[in-house]
Amino acid sequence: MNQRTDCHDTTDLGLTWRNTFAALGNDFYTRLSPQPLPDPYWVAHSETLAGELGLMPSWLESSEHLQALSGNRAVTGAEPLASVYSGHQFGVWAGQLGDGRAILLGQTAEGMELQLKGAGLTPYSRMADGRAVLRSTVREFLCSEAMHGLQVPTTRALCVTGSDAPVYRETAETAAVLTRLAPSFVRFGHFEHFSARARIDQLKTLGDYVIDHHYPQCRSADAPGGNAYAGLLQVVSERTAKMLAQWQAVGFCHGVMNTDNMSILGLTIDYGPFQFLDTYQPGHICNHSDTQGRYAFNRQPNVAYWNLYCLAQALLPLIEEQPLVLAALEPFKTVFLQEFESRMRAKLGLLDSAAPEDRPLVEDILSLLARSGIDYTIFWRRLSHSVGSGDVTPVRDLFLDAAGFDAWWVRYKQRIGGLPCQQQSDVMLRTNPKFVLRNHLAELAIQAAKQKDFSVIASLLEVLEAPFDEHAKFEHYADFPPEWAHSIEISCSS
Repeated sequence: MNQRTDCHDTTDLGLTWRNTFAALGNDFYTRLSPQPLPDPYWVAHSETLAGELGLMPSWLESSEHLQALSGNRAVTGAEPLASVYSGHQFGVWAGQLGDGRAILLGQTAEGMELQLKGAGLTPYSRMADGRAVLRSTVREFLCSEAMHGLQVPTTRALCVTGSDAPVYRETAETAAVLTRLAPSFVRFGHFEHFSARARIDQLKTLGDYVIDHHYPQCRSADAPGGNAYAGLLQVVSERTAKMLAQWQAVGFCHGVMNTDNMSILGLTIDYGPFQFLDTYQPGHICNHSDTQGRYAFNRQPNVAYWNLYCLAQALLPLIEEQPLVLAALEPFKTVFLQEFESRMRAKLGLLDSAAPEDRPLVEDILSLLARSGIDYTIFWRRLSHSVGSGDVTPVRDLFLDAAGFDAWWVRYKQRIGGLPCQQQSDVMLRTNPKFVLRNHLAELAIQAAKQKDFSVIASLLEVLEAPFDEHAKFEHYADFPPEWAHSIEISCSS
């Protein structure tokens, strides 16, 4: 192992730190510094997020910042650590896990935690090397910011640094470090860890920490039975339900919804074998490692509920009463359905109150998309334009079952009150993105980055930060995927 960062060699990132998670104590983490990354170089960065953090415009020109965000220099005011957690992986209890390659630098005064992912071995690396490869790091960087552009709750990504240092997966690859941010990186698995070991004092400390810093409303009388921990479970259930509804509406497949990959804040976290749907296939499995199809696209809501049940079991020693646990879980079902239907109605441009025919309209068009193998993103975008122009031909041309679409189109026109309708079209164009991070687009960025060409990452980031805009000069990023895209396989190897 390379030597750890020299604590005397520090860099001031211009951030003010408060490090509340570090104050929990050594039961929750191991203090350690990042492992230096040899000869690092900049790969990608988000100017948008840098501005939100208040970083100086010249931050990318600083070699000290490059070294610090590669793990080679200590950061002034940070208290780096790797946290411990456990979890269920593919439905099976995996025991102790933890930050095997991510090191939390600390928390800013504005409440954002910064992690370096790929920053070297930790006590929780198990048999791994603690590194991340360029391939997966580019994918996570782009998708984090793409999801933010789509207004889906997510961790964020500030920058990627790379190195020619070899990292071995199925083949030799090169190393990279991702600087990612979130208000908290606490996962369901953090609670499972202490509950499984009957360490109730630590479980309570963690629960109080999350409530006090993120969900103070849980201490109100509105919590189930007036129990703050039941209130915590309920608000997490509701947030998770809303996030899943957004995933399903935009066609996002997470690919590895283990309980250790579920955020206590209802954020999309840990972008491993993810994918945005190309053709609409409800049973699509994006993770080549998921041989049983546990995390297929149409199973994601049920898996989320299963994961919440695992969280509920972990919180039971604090909630104490089983009826309160069940009451706290119950909102997931109604919130998911309401949120999903609301988002699908928006995709159809239905601006008035819900009508009885709305659900069949949604169900029937999804069935038609599946039967004809229609590209999910392109269909919704073309439909958005057709509602404004009155010309349905570009949409109809997508369907093999033209008669089936025609019958649906008649019902749809009646529901929205005739065409053209620019108001509905405008709403739909702000709801149905033109651009998503398709697998083949990420692959183009990765292949260019391997040759030290980072321009594709930069241009993709430009459109993904504003995915509802037209971006005429990047029209090719909104095309149908090429034939070779169907052969891309994404696995848990990263």
